[in-house]
Amino acid sequence: MDRRTMLSATGSAAALTILGGIPLNANGQTTATQVSEKDRKKIMVIGAHPDDAETSVGGTICLLTDAGHEVVSVYLTRGQAGIRGKSHEEAAAIREQEARAACAIMNARPVFLSQVDGNSEVNRDRYNEMKELLEREKPDVVITHWPIDGHRDHANCGILVLSAWRQLNRCFELYYFEVMSGWQSQMFHPTDWVDITTTRERKYKACYCHESQKLTNVMENWHGPMERFRGIECRCKAAEAFAHHTKPVSLV
Repeated sequence: MDRRTMLSATGSAAALTILGGIPLNANGQTTATQVSEKDRKKIMVIGAHPDDAETSVGGTICLLTDAGHEVVSVYLTRGQAGIRGKSHEEAAAIREQEARAACAIMNARPVFLSQVDGNSEVNRDRYNEMKELLEREKPDVVITHWPIDGHRDHANCGILVLSAWRQLNRCFELYYFEVMSGWQSQMFHPTDWVDITTTRERKYKACYCHESQKLTNVMENWHGPMERFRGIECRCKAAEAFAHHTKPVSLV
């Protein structure tokens, strides 16, 4: 598939080799193979709101944790503006609990940052907050929003992570995920695909923990078709797609 790669049985041919532990069997379906302690990696998925990571990367998160990797699901905001008729404080409390329930299903560790839903900022303090989080956690891989996105919180989240990656001398592998491509994520061109056929049901169970968001329409009319389309691209039933931000070539 030329430059477009998929996670392979050994990982040797895939751009996401650092993730490991997601081989393809003879039927083209993904199975989780437990990694050894020395091969265990930390992956951080950084989304703007509770439910962003689940709807976009949930199948991959389940595969990674099943294989023994550590996954940290970071939420830039607590979804304060996400429940009509509720105050910011009330909505944040509800949505944080929903996110924690979803993370329990995916076996991920939730982390909440201090930004406000619908009013996210990109400034010196926010750059430092993201950089300090990544310095503290020391991830091997970070997966976040594609910065060209129609939702300002999504775009700001991607920009903050990208800046931190640069400031930290690109010390982790950086990938972007898509959210409702064509409406929110725009001009998204994946480099990597993960077959989520075996974890799709569990992904949806995690997504539907976000009862306040009534995600049935989003999953059936947006992310479901995306998963099927990405699956067609890599010859499986359902897939999640990612864009790898490659490091510049060194001339030294």
